[in-house]
Amino acid sequence: MESAAARPRPVLTAGSVLPADADRAALVARVHNPECDGPCVAAVRGEQVVDLTAIAPTVSDLMERDDAAAVVREADGGHFWRLDELLDAPSGRRDVPHLLAPIDLQVIKAAGVTFARSLLERVIEERTGGDPAQAARVRARVGQVVGGTLDGIRPGSPEADKAKELLVSEGLWSQYLEVGIGPDPEVFTKAPVLSAVGTGADIGVLGASVWNNPEPEAVLVVDSRGRVRGATLGNDVNLRDIEGRSALLLSRAKDNNASCAIGPFVRLLDEDFDLDTVRGIDIDLRIDGTDGYVLRGSSSMREISRDVLDLVAATHGPHHQYPDGFVLFTGTLFAPTEDRQAPGAGFTHEYGDIVRISSPRLGALVNTVVPSEQAAPWTFGVRALMRNLAQRGVL
Repeated sequence: MESAAARPRPVLTAGSVLPADADRAALVARVHNPECDGPCVAAVRGEQVVDLTAIAPTVSDLMERDDAAAVVREADGGHFWRLDELLDAPSGRRDVPHLLAPIDLQVIKAAGVTFARSLLERVIEERTGGDPAQAARVRARVGQVVGGTLDGIRPGSPEADKAKELLVSEGLWSQYLEVGIGPDPEVFTKAPVLSAVGTGADIGVLGASVWNNPEPEAVLVVDSRGRVRGATLGNDVNLRDIEGRSALLLSRAKDNNASCAIGPFVRLLDEDFDLDTVRGIDIDLRIDGTDGYVLRGSSSMREISRDVLDLVAATHGPHHQYPDGFVLFTGTLFAPTEDRQAPGAGFTHEYGDIVRISSPRLGALVNTVVPSEQAAPWTFGVRALMRNLAQRGVL
């Protein structure tokens, strides 16, 4: 990737980040307030953002309330900001109000290889050992053997077992296929609590990576009882070369400074936006490079291999509890193969790329790609949050 110097800032406005039906949506935000040098839980009401911290000191607390949607729509708040003011704030500045990732104490989990197309790309990464120069050749081989074998297969079914037998006989079985069509999904911890960045912030790609891409995903927001309370958008940045060398390098590939973006807001489930709505949403991706390069892609939740509630059940239950709730990246259909830097090398990020992930019902998450080593350091953790809230008298 090229130097991060002189990278552009995305131009964000309320109209460009709000859902198309924002007037009917119960939207939760978090705002950094320099007056208290800490985060505020907030409701987005049109172009006004209202502080609700006195009612719910954390988003985790808000998600535990059965009346969360009513609180977000109707409760009297404290301070308020104009959404445009928050979106215009320079990234990483603590002296001006700005949007944060709209979650806080929830554990950040992710489900991998939940779509057949991206599943095959994970197999390709593994077969190439993370070498992008071999991707085109291996992709052709995998496509020739697999073809439409995985289309419509329900993971863990007898049909999936037959597909596994075919792939084993062709020497193409993979650990990624095991979690893609086997009985158990891959669910891993994507990032530490409080480390996600929000819309308008820089997003980090490890400097050592030379083959990587964004992963636009729907993200479920789940409370401590395992109830899905809302949804948002996420970018589960993928370092294809590092994970392709070994799946045991997943943490190095996935968990780096600013490598997890979530936002712009949490949309709470209600009569206008339920789980079936989430199951049917389309997610669009646009990447704009500093050199005029443009890449467009999309991902449809209708093509996911496992139902979202099956993914939640694999994460939470008698086997594992989350007392502060969790968020769950549900995977992506998007796996870019378009060459960017060299023939046969496929897509990879360059510093300064502006990544826009959007959906009409969830709004737009927009970030600028930088080296993780140059992103704003993560300094505000759980101890800092507890101290800050206690000093403000809201705990």
